Amino acid sequence: MIKLYDTGVYYVGGEIIPSTAEGEKKLRAIGVDTDRTKASKKTMAYSILSRHNTSGSDKNLKIKFDAMASHDITYVGIIQTARASGLEKFPVPYVLTNCHNSLCAVGGTINEDDHMFGLSAAKKYGGIYVPAHLAVIHQYMREMMAGCGKMILGSDSHTRYGALGTMAVGEGGGELAKQLLGKTYDINMPEVIGVYLAGKPDPAIGPQDIALAIIGAVFKNGYVKNKVMEFIGDGIKNLSAEYRCGIDVMTTETTCLSSIWITDDNIKEWYDIHGRSEDFKALAPENGAYYDGLVCVDMSKIKPMIAMPFHPSNVYSIDELNDNLEDILDIVEKNGRKQIDNPGISFKLRDKIKNGRLLVEQGVIAGCAGGTFDNLTDTADILSGHSIGTDDFSLSVYPSSQPVFMSLVENGSIFRLMEAGVTVRSAFCGPCFGAGDVPPNNGLSIRHSTRNFPNREGSKPGNGQIASVALMDARSIAATALNQGILTAATDIDASFGKPKYFFNKSVYDNRVYNGFGNPKPETQLKFGPNITDWPSMEPLPENLLVKVVSYITDPVTTTDELIPSGETSSYRSNPLGLAEFTLSRKDPAYVGRAKEVREAEKTRAEGGSPETVLSELDGVLKAVRAHEGFENIDVKSQIGIGTTIYAIKPGDGSAREQAASCQKVLGGWANIAKEYATKRYRSNLINWGMCPFLFEDDSTPFDNGDYIFVPDIRNAISENKKSIPAYVAKDGKLCEFTLGMAELTDDERKIILSGCLINFYKNV
Repeated sequence: MIKLYDTGVYYVGGEIIPSTAEGEKKLRAIGVDTDRTKASKKTMAYSILSRHNTSGSDKNLKIKFDAMASHDITYVGIIQTARASGLEKFPVPYVLTNCHNSLCAVGGTINEDDHMFGLSAAKKYGGIYVPAHLAVIHQYMREMMAGCGKMILGSDSHTRYGALGTMAVGEGGGELAKQLLGKTYDINMPEVIGVYLAGKPDPAIGPQDIALAIIGAVFKNGYVKNKVMEFIGDGIKNLSAEYRCGIDVMTTETTCLSSIWITDDNIKEWYDIHGRSEDFKALAPENGAYYDGLVCVDMSKIKPMIAMPFHPSNVYSIDELNDNLEDILDIVEKNGRKQIDNPGISFKLRDKIKNGRLLVEQGVIAGCAGGTFDNLTDTADILSGHSIGTDDFSLSVYPSSQPVFMSLVENGSIFRLMEAGVTVRSAFCGPCFGAGDVPPNNGLSIRHSTRNFPNREGSKPGNGQIASVALMDARSIAATALNQGILTAATDIDASFGKPKYFFNKSVYDNRVYNGFGNPKPETQLKFGPNITDWPSMEPLPENLLVKVVSYITDPVTTTDELIPSGETSSYRSNPLGLAEFTLSRKDPAYVGRAKEVREAEKTRAEGGSPETVLSELDGVLKAVRAHEGFENIDVKSQIGIGTTIYAIKPGDGSAREQAASCQKVLGGWANIAKEYATKRYRSNLINWGMCPFLFEDDSTPFDNGDYIFVPDIRNAISENKKSIPAYVAKDGKLCEFTLGMAELTDDERKIILSGCLINFYKNV
């Protein structure tokens, strides 16, 4: 079904040739250059990246994007950061969508206040503003902004338009602020992994099935981490444009950097339908292109898939699950309890087995992954003339944009869905992050959406709640709805799919979207609701750093949702200090209180007082520092900065939200210590908020939760780009030395950390 190559490969005339001695002998025999450096420049990814690179180096890239996109959880903070750094106008088309805080259900007026800020900012700086309920961010960008050979940067991790020939990257807000200020996105040329799609999927197999199979094969081994996935192969011609987009958007869950696909007549037709024929261009790798690895997928062998709680990589075929219900659910329960790590919560799934079948309470088809035209017409075909029943099971669908909704209304699909008992909602991303359709306590929801992390569906562990999500394709969700909640693979039912033609009508955009790009109105006053606040002032990195470990996380992976919860907290994302109150609230509820204690001590020190008078435990720690050889003359009040750090094995999987880092920063965070960082974007978020992304790669650490770590001469270590940094843990009245690591930092990244954050950096430029 899926094969991962353990060597690089060459792509020659549609054939895959491994870069083994035998393979390279074959290549030379047919006259193909086997110089890997030259051959790697024949990929689509290399071509697009090099055209957007401004550095003059084909290794150290400085990328400028063609367009950008943010939604209403992130754009206020981004614009506020850029404002504080000298923003005058948006230099590229910048789309502000309102698809995350659309419900205005928490905090009174604050969500709509953010929207009014967004509209005023679009007018003032020359942006594009998409009002609430018109489109989810990625559907709008597909419909209106993608273009073959373009690059788009988004402050949402699922910024992926590769199937439409657009290399797109999801990053934290700091990277977008840099682009708004005319700066660049700085990365080393990434490795490129080929994804060869062969065969033709069964009509009952949808894009989520293909995507989950790929995620299950590559996530845990890091096969594509921070690399570009380049989709090639004869099987692509068997997939519609929407089907390809459905696979592509889920590549985020592999932890890849970006994606790109070959483009063909199916993509040309898609652009034609959307009235943007000029944005199509045929893309394909050059003959003899070299890939650093290959994922080979035989789509004809893919079965209906399910990703069990609590990660998109926890993948089984639905047949496998149904055949081994007790055993697999027992494994999922045990692993899930370890992830939740809350003795007050009883996570169970085996109680959902009824007469030997798994009974689920809820189905949702939504967002950039699920709410597409093809998914919903196929769902309507399966359910047409039937009922989803009157018991516990419910099903809701969210068309991804108003134009999609309009076409579904015109062809009767909406009528057939509603007639079957399905509820139809507006374009909204809420079910993907816990702001809509929260299941009942102990409930199991099956969803064609993007993620199923713990509590991401909206349950509140602090209140003793737990619910869970399993990811599935829309067709198998519809088959399950047909059987009124009994888990069913789409291949187990008789269904025919009419595949009605899609007619794109952008009149709703013409009538409601504000497009001010190229026409900023600087006289416009920004509209600030009472919840919108400026970033608090932040200090430069001190000469010597003393940090307390205030959270110690031993999970194999820590998601950004665990670092800063999604759901109802998203309404406070325009208020840095208000949002910070929720930091690690689901994972480590004591974190905020511990961090605040240290922050108060540092505030006292900065004002010329003695920090140990505020936090008595510092007395022994500072004595241990001054008693150590070489540190006797350090002046605590002028030469040591006091803050906090967290330790996690692999933090930062999932969302691009910069608040996972900024919330730690405003609470006094100066660093993270990790065995590795799950994604580039989380590490970049730490750097942009002036936090040191330390590494400690051993399995056991010399420090524990509550310990203080002294890092002397840290400014000099960052300035000199040192990879090994001496550090000391204070234990039993003395310092014990160990070494922290630091991966390579760019010149600007070092300056940002030294400045204390991106805002300070630009103020000093």
